[in-house]
Amino acid sequence: MMQNVHLAPETDEDDLYSGYNDYNPTYDTEELENDTAFQQAVRTSHGRRPPITAKIPSTAVTRPVATGYGSKTSLASSMGRPMTGAIQDGVTRPMTAVRAAGFTKAALRGSAFDPLGQSRGPAPPLEAKNEDSPEEKIRQLEKKVNELVEESCIANSCGDLKLALEKAKDAGRKERVLVRQREQVTTPENINLDLTYSVLFNLASQYSANEMYAEALNTYQVIVKNKMFSNAGRLKVNMGNIYLKQRNYSKAIKFYRMALDQIPSVHKEMRIKIMQNIGVTFIKTGQYSDAINSFEHIMSMAPNLKAGFNLILSYFAVGDRDKMKKAFQKLIAVPLEIDEDDKYISPSDDPHTNLVIEAIKNDHLRQMERERKAMAEKYIMTAAKLIAPVIETSFAVGYDWCVEVVKASQYVELANDLEINKAITYLRQKDFNQENEFAQASSYADLAVNSDRYNPSALTNKGNTVFANGDYEKAAEFYKEALRNDSSCTEALYNIGLTYKRLNRLDEALDCFLKLHAILRNSAQVLYQIANVYELMEDPNQAIEWLMQLISVVPTDSRALSKLGELYDSEGDKSQAFQYYYESYRYFPSNIEVIEWLGAYYIDTQFCEKAIQYFERASLIQPTQVKWQLMVASCFRRSGNYQKALDTYKEIHRKFPENVECLRFLVRLCTDIGLKEVQEYATKLKRLEKMKEIREQRIKSGRDSSGGSRGRREGSAGSDSGQNCTASSKGERLSAKLRALPGTNEPYESSSNKEIDASYVDPLGPQAERPKTAAKKRIDEDDFADEELGDDLLPE
Repeated sequence: MMQNVHLAPETDEDDLYSGYNDYNPTYDTEELENDTAFQQAVRTSHGRRPPITAKIPSTAVTRPVATGYGSKTSLASSMGRPMTGAIQDGVTRPMTAVRAAGFTKAALRGSAFDPLGQSRGPAPPLEAKNEDSPEEKIRQLEKKVNELVEESCIANSCGDLKLALEKAKDAGRKERVLVRQREQVTTPENINLDLTYSVLFNLASQYSANEMYAEALNTYQVIVKNKMFSNAGRLKVNMGNIYLKQRNYSKAIKFYRMALDQIPSVHKEMRIKIMQNIGVTFIKTGQYSDAINSFEHIMSMAPNLKAGFNLILSYFAVGDRDKMKKAFQKLIAVPLEIDEDDKYISPSDDPHTNLVIEAIKNDHLRQMERERKAMAEKYIMTAAKLIAPVIETSFAVGYDWCVEVVKASQYVELANDLEINKAITYLRQKDFNQENEFAQASSYADLAVNSDRYNPSALTNKGNTVFANGDYEKAAEFYKEALRNDSSCTEALYNIGLTYKRLNRLDEALDCFLKLHAILRNSAQVLYQIANVYELMEDPNQAIEWLMQLISVVPTDSRALSKLGELYDSEGDKSQAFQYYYESYRYFPSNIEVIEWLGAYYIDTQFCEKAIQYFERASLIQPTQVKWQLMVASCFRRSGNYQKALDTYKEIHRKFPENVECLRFLVRLCTDIGLKEVQEYATKLKRLEKMKEIREQRIKSGRDSSGGSRGRREGSAGSDSGQNCTASSKGERLSAKLRALPGTNEPYESSSNKEIDASYVDPLGPQAERPKTAAKKRIDEDDFADEELGDDLLPE
């Protein structure tokens, strides 16, 4: 043991306190970055650093160390301790192994330098992924579910709703399998809720798109009731939309309000849209006051075009004139938030700037701006047409107010459109006196003729003013002069044909229209005039031929078709007449004359059941005319349906208790069936017949007294009696004719020329032949689709 003890060398003087101030670098951690041996041990695997032995004072002198290669070089560590394998005091320090670092002596003998280890061959292949593992199966299934949801959305955007629904169902099935697998492998907290939400939401949307509303509502309920889905309450808006489509308005309002309560106030735009839905639903239910409250709130918070227009509709429904005006002003003031057209005009000749402006002139943003502006103009025009007749004492005054408001707004260009629409409305209502100022028109026509005597347009318009005053001969002279100056003036040629027709010079009128037909081969107006002239000349075959050409040009004109049916009926061809009357009814089922003819045709052919639908429609058009309802009951009676006939007669008696004919049929039917009510109806019938007899006696006595007074007048008795007899016979015939017609106060009359609808213009009916202007700008054909067959002149 003593051989390993090292003694301190002797000094001249023994210092008891020596060694206490020596510094041991082992504890110097601040200098580790500069310690080469430590840094080498950290970077490489040259073995662990040997434990530090205690340094004996005054032994810092190095001693020679023998290495394995026999070197006698004196080596020392950076900290002054003996190196491994060194001989100290005659004792060799044990060697440490270096094989762990991969170094051997044999590797140095005859081996090539190969620091990258390429001689060992290629690296072994990566370990193959285990596709049968549960985690991998779950990952693949989740990927498949996402792909199905995307494919469903793409199919919906392409319009293939059935495919979209099938993909959504498939995604739902695979997602449920995925959830079960996740529950088996992981904890429920690791389930992908976002994927479940997207699958259910897409499925509900596809159900709704395919009008499977019950399934859509059930799917939405699954989402809404799951508390783990955040913000699922917003989907109650979608549920409200479904109830609105189902016309379940109370539930729609309920779900809209629930959604509104769950959406925070910071989402202002969404809350406004929900309130707009609530207002629209209130309008559909007729709760206009509640709708007004919703739209007023929207217009005060975030005004928009749709809310403003709906507010006007609500005030119109309740009849509040002042509020209609204020709402119209609010609608006009809604900002469009679009750029002005000046932005798209190049301010300079810079080619780069011009190229940019040219590129954005018709881009998607510009198209959106155009659509928004067109929508605003549509709402304003519609609102003006709606409120103009009711906000003031007359239609004209109301329209003038709307025009003035529009002129003072950002929609100045709409003022002219409103003026034109005002004139068109007068034309639709056949109120020509509102626009016709003949004196002023005549003065302007004179100025035009005086400025240019050889202008065919000026001469044609002058002829029109004369035509309007009834001087047809003079009007014809102006038209002839216009044709002499310009033989291609089709307006003058058409108008002179109408003038000759008014003068009953049919041959000359036909010659004018045939010449015009050679110029305008497919003009429906000219074709009709030729057919009408042949009809006046009592040549039905030629009239039919030209009308056939007419319907080849305008095949959907109901009046032309009914005219063909009338001509075939006059010729005795009932089958052809039925064909054209039926076609006319298909295109315009409100012509009372056509309905009456079709009903009578089915009765004549013993198909009373088919006649019922036509007489029922006639009773809808003329609800105060009892004859149509009596015809319905008569058809039931003739077809053997006595119970239905009895019910119909009772309903007629309830509406028209003084109708004698209805009571007579009630008495007859009750007698045949054996009902106890027959006595009641018989009593009422006797009372009505007695009252009718008393009324006729009073009328007869009044006529006798008036006739006696006329006989005592001065003058020739014979001549007076002859004149009175003639006048009396004419009056009786007129009275009989009037009694045969429906009441004159009814909106639609079967034997009159009154219009069937306020917006319908009778193209073939007997109209006053008014001059037409030959202005170069024509009114839109959509507004006057049927007017092109009228007898109007063509002013220049």
